[in-house]
Amino acid sequence: MNTTSPSVRSVLPASILLALIGWGGLFVLMNTVAPIDWKPLWLFYFLAVLAICGLALPFIAFLNRRFPGNPPATHAVIVREAIWLGIYFPTLAWLRIGGVLNVLMVLLLAVGLMLIEGLLRFREFSQWKP
Repeated sequence: MNTTSPSVRSVLPASILLALIGWGGLFVLMNTVAPIDWKPLWLFYFLAVLAICGLALPFIAFLNRRFPGNPPATHAVIVREAIWLGIYFPTLAWLRIGGVLNVLMVLLLAVGLMLIEGLLRFREFSQWKP
């Protein structure tokens, strides 16, 4: 059984692919679509999730390798944590467009997502058999 988290090198291909699709798609979207149409807004959120996940994946892998847990994080845990970050920032953009974003909401959303991830990791810890 593997006793360490996956290396940063093992998540780089997925990270590069997600970042290229996300940031490339955002570049094309921003340069070709008129800002008055609301339909591409959902494409913006989707591409933003991909772009942020692509950027966050190596960073999350590094943190999980540097500060190992018990049981160690798997590829699935690293991807899930990157997806949480990928969802967090476009959600902040969506709330900002709606005019309801404030500092308290930023903090509460972050704490809520960290709580969900902590409970998921706690569940994994309780089911781990060495």
